[in-house]
Amino acid sequence: MPTPEENLERVRTRLKLSELSNLELLQGYAAILRELRDREILRSSNNPVADYTEWLVCSKLSLTLATKSTKGHDAVSEDGTRYEIKARRITTQNSSTQFSAIRKLEERHFEFLVGVVFEPDFSIRYAAQVPFQLIEPNSRFSAHANAHLFSLTPQVLEQPGVIELTSRLAA
Repeated sequence: MPTPEENLERVRTRLKLSELSNLELLQGYAAILRELRDREILRSSNNPVADYTEWLVCSKLSLTLATKSTKGHDAVSEDGTRYEIKARRITTQNSSTQFSAIRKLEERHFEFLVGVVFEPDFSIRYAAQVPFQLIEPNSRFSAHANAHLFSLTPQVLEQPGVIELTSRLAA
């Protein structure tokens, strides 16, 4: 089975990316983002990791995506349970599993955090559903960001109440 880096190199070669100018590469990136938006996988033109993860989690877990302006959670289940969805794509340059800031944690805007850690080629390294009660003890507060910073580490995956979702999301 090829490694994530081998998968990326295969795609680079197949698309002949080395033959494109810098501007053509950026235009190709913009075209790919547009196509993913047209397929309703992305909702914005920002870094696609967050939008892709929200789409993936909602489609695989039968959740309803909240509107972009919804405060403090990204999706809701049929019974009204609220989910915050976070992701991190590991690269050879950055192996951190720290997610983007969680603001106003004390207001309890969600019951579960679904976190996904991706390989460089967007395959899933691991994913889990983490109960709200485990977020603060496994986070650090950043005064600079005025938010809690949470990392989905293998140690968090082993804690009681955490549901491993890797195979379910990767299917």
